[in-house]
Amino acid sequence: MNVRKDNETYWNPYFGGVLLGLLLFLSFYIAGHGLGASGGVSRIVVAVEDLVVSQHVDTTPYLASMAGGDRDPLGHWIVWEVLGVLIGGFASGLIRGRVKMQTFRGPQISDRSRWFYAFLGGMIMGYGARLARGCTSGQALSGGAVLSVGSWAFMLAVFAGGYLLAWFVRRLWLPGKEG
Repeated sequence: MNVRKDNETYWNPYFGGVLLGLLLFLSFYIAGHGLGASGGVSRIVVAVEDLVVSQHVDTTPYLASMAGGDRDPLGHWIVWEVLGVLIGGFASGLIRGRVKMQTFRGPQISDRSRWFYAFLGGMIMGYGARLARGCTSGQALSGGAVLSVGSWAFMLAVFAGGYLLAWFVRRLWLPGKEG
């Protein structure tokens, strides 16, 4: 177990990695495919769209493949995976007493700006996941596990891009430096 200064304990990251690897293996073995998240979120959005504008869903081939006619977009396994991750994460936080409203930010940025940039980044990531027809977790975990060259190249690009972007926003997290 890793122990922080305030005596909060966390799992050893290597142990967590082994458990994640076993879960991924079982996912391939039992379900025949790996893990991901964006497909579940897409199906939830399509289910809402189907309630509001069902004619549009039925006439758009991509959306119809998930919810057209008598298809139930919420009946797909990936929807339940995403809901399970959300419920499990929340339950874990409740059990460990870590559920609270707070905003992590540096001293050079306001709460409002932090939330704005967090939502903007989330929208860009969501758009990118739809554009790429998959999310980073699916690429990294599932694609990487089957040694897909494209998945490995993608993850190297993600980490390189993250390090490059961090150089531009690091001043927001440093004390005493004005932007």
